[in-house]
Amino acid sequence: MSQPKSPAPPGQDLTPFRTLARSVARVIQGFSVTFRHLFRKDVTERYPNQVRPAPPRAHVGRHLLNRHENGLEKCIGCELCAAACPVGCILVIAAENTEENRVSPGERYAKTYEINMLRCIFCGYCEEACPVQAIVLGPEYELSDTSREKFIDTKEKLLEPLPPDVQARMDKKDEPHSPDAPGTSP
Repeated sequence: MSQPKSPAPPGQDLTPFRTLARSVARVIQGFSVTFRHLFRKDVTERYPNQVRPAPPRAHVGRHLLNRHENGLEKCIGCELCAAACPVGCILVIAAENTEENRVSPGERYAKTYEINMLRCIFCGYCEEACPVQAIVLGPEYELSDTSREKFIDTKEKLLEPLPPDVQARMDKKDEPHSPDAPGTSP
């Protein structure tokens, strides 16, 4: 005597033809997604030729050391940025301000300020830790070069330029005063 076949669970009672038809339908469904995207407009960024600006509040680029309007450096040499840096890429060596050599408005200033850009992860903690907003992350994010030494940013490279009126006063102060110069009276 033969045993009667028990009914197959739902979805299992397919004949080979139905299995093949269902597989082909799924392949066509998958290719339909491919063909839909094949005829859409290209959204590729043309990066080197068309550079899209970074969002204004993005922590993305090279560090900048700010100055006050009068030309003094904002950095007071407190080393909080170096302490907040999770990878230790910031080196700050502070020195005392003197009346003859006033660099910042505080008692101290950063004699040496270096950032190893190869180690920096651009987290922005240094910017948040600074009590006087001396260091900020700028918009320049294209940071490629040919040697490792060029990625050690020194204070001179990080400092923003002097305001034009302060630069003019500094240049005027550096000019030698001669009695024969035009516009001077004896």
